[in-house]
Amino acid sequence: MIDYAQLLLLGAIAGLTIFLGLPMALMPNVSRMKKGFLNALAMGILVFLIIDVLSTAWQPTKLAAVAGYTGKGPTTDAVIDLLALFGGLGLGLLGLALYEQRYLRRIISTQKRLAFAEEKNDKYGGKENRSGPQDRTQQQHGSELFSSPHYLATMIAVGIGLHNFSEGLAIGQSYASGAVALAVVLIVGFGAHNATEGFGIAGPLTGISEKPQISFLAKMGIIGGSPTFIGTLVGSVWVSQLTYIMFLSLAGGALIYVTLLIYNTARRESRNDLIMVGLFIGLLAGFLTDLIVSLGGA
Repeated sequence: MIDYAQLLLLGAIAGLTIFLGLPMALMPNVSRMKKGFLNALAMGILVFLIIDVLSTAWQPTKLAAVAGYTGKGPTTDAVIDLLALFGGLGLGLLGLALYEQRYLRRIISTQKRLAFAEEKNDKYGGKENRSGPQDRTQQQHGSELFSSPHYLATMIAVGIGLHNFSEGLAIGQSYASGAVALAVVLIVGFGAHNATEGFGIAGPLTGISEKPQISFLAKMGIIGGSPTFIGTLVGSVWVSQLTYIMFLSLAGGALIYVTLLIYNTARRESRNDLIMVGLFIGLLAGFLTDLIVSLGGA
């Protein structure tokens, strides 16, 4: 039997195991091909998480919809759960896409100002240079984001953080309902899962010319891992299936978004066969970890 303080401590530890995978970003002498493979490995882990979170969100939503349709449950609950599921999924996808547009506009605006300043200072620039920044704007729109591993890692950490918040809710709600043993098993299982999620964040940062600073990796770990503790705290005092479904679907949309970004990066840096191998190994790691947790009683 664990008390409330121990529950919160274990919830924090379960989230912070994400730090175990982050040192991969500091690996030296990683070739472009290997970097593409590691990105694909991260992508495989994220694809598993997408399957996991959306299936977990869909199950109670489907049951509520079937109960409402057959008259065994309130129709309003079914409608609200469906709205939470699809609303969260859409918000996860479109919200990050809109943020991307704002981020890209800032980058393009800054680079245009720098380019025009350089042109003004260059006595040999003439008319040919004036059209350069404007002509390159559309190309930058599609390439600026993918050339920033730090931004990509941040987006992955945000998506994983949303996912881990929903895991924390499951831990806290299990404890609040009296299922203390289940809460402990969930803590152990989610802690094991979070260790592999660190590789997903570190993938885009591996092999870049300027190694990420320890402070940046710590920030990514906090963004991705601390929501497990926050979710445990919230779930222990407030049980809400609607909130659980919404955050699961929100995490699913965000993870789909960042997975597509990783694929674009991996496709440019590695062969397709290596990408598929990395994707397979990442999926295998996710499913085997989940299987071990399930065999343990979760």
